[in-house]
Amino acid sequence: MSVTLHWFLPTSGDGRTIVERFHANRSQGPSAQRQPDLDYLAQVARAAERQGFEGVLTPTGTWCEDAWLTTAALIRETTRLKFLVAFRPGVISPTLAAQMAGTFQRLSAGRVLLNIVTGGDAVEQRRFGDWHEHDARYARTDEFLTIVRGVWSGQPFSFEGEHLRVEGATTLAAPAPVPPIYFGGSSPAALPVAARHADVYLTWGEPPAQVAEKIGKVRALAGDRPIRFGVRLHTISRDTSAEAWAEARKLLDALSPEQVAKAQAQLAASESVGQQRMVALHGGKLDGGVRGLEIHPNLWAGVGLVRGGAGTALVGSHEEVADLIEEYHSVGVSEFVLSGYPHLEEAYWFGDGVWPELARRGLLKEY
Repeated sequence: MSVTLHWFLPTSGDGRTIVERFHANRSQGPSAQRQPDLDYLAQVARAAERQGFEGVLTPTGTWCEDAWLTTAALIRETTRLKFLVAFRPGVISPTLAAQMAGTFQRLSAGRVLLNIVTGGDAVEQRRFGDWHEHDARYARTDEFLTIVRGVWSGQPFSFEGEHLRVEGATTLAAPAPVPPIYFGGSSPAALPVAARHADVYLTWGEPPAQVAEKIGKVRALAGDRPIRFGVRLHTISRDTSAEAWAEARKLLDALSPEQVAKAQAQLAASESVGQQRMVALHGGKLDGGVRGLEIHPNLWAGVGLVRGGAGTALVGSHEEVADLIEEYHSVGVSEFVLSGYPHLEEAYWFGDGVWPELARRGLLKEY
């Protein structure tokens, strides 16, 4: 089986450190070196397309631009690239979501993928007016995806659940092809929902053995239902291992102990089991230096010191990064959602260096 590679669209802004973020109000903190305007995001999207990535993940949250609007604006800036649109099922009608995805699919000639973000941070959820508890959010997502798939059937669809109810839900036309559903979540409440609905189950970049364990659980729950598996990672790939680790050291050196302590306090409060697993990989420790955060050969947990969500990076020579991708592939991972700092340059470093190495090993699909 070949691997499918995706990149990331930095809709909160981009820069050469982990902590830079765009702020509409500059008094709130440092602004990113590169603001997430359409011209810059189009550069990143075109670079991803040029380098052969299948799609770009576009995040969701109050800290970034809206994923639906941003990616829709980039349809005409690209020709082949797909858009992995993240959205929260608790803040939108399932019928409207089905309609939006169907419209996007037709206007883009089949280039939309959907990333379901149930949400593990109660503070962020409440900003959107969602006061459901953690497990109830996943129960609602189960009902939400049942309705979305029912609407996509092309026939009026009715459903009454504990959290959601629709009657005769329909849209202009069923999407063709039906957009694939990407779904993440590590808790006991999340895994059965993923097994029932996900086309691709996504996990953050834990060491391969831990990823393999999680894959095994989802496969057992899915039974005969086909499901693919993906991992979300950052990447620092260079011509030599020493050069790559030097770049990782620059990212680490740009972090202050105060920034790390503040971020770790916020992340520790997250209800997300996946986030708790990310924090456990490094424990918020800075005293071991850059290689002290290497939790598996060429897997670096330094990003997670200050960044929520995906907190690990592939770091090494192009060959070493390809080795680790191959190791993940050997335990069942077929899709990789990658990113780097800055996203424009790192797309080229990976595409120029790792891509040929993966092709030489017969791991890449043909586009």
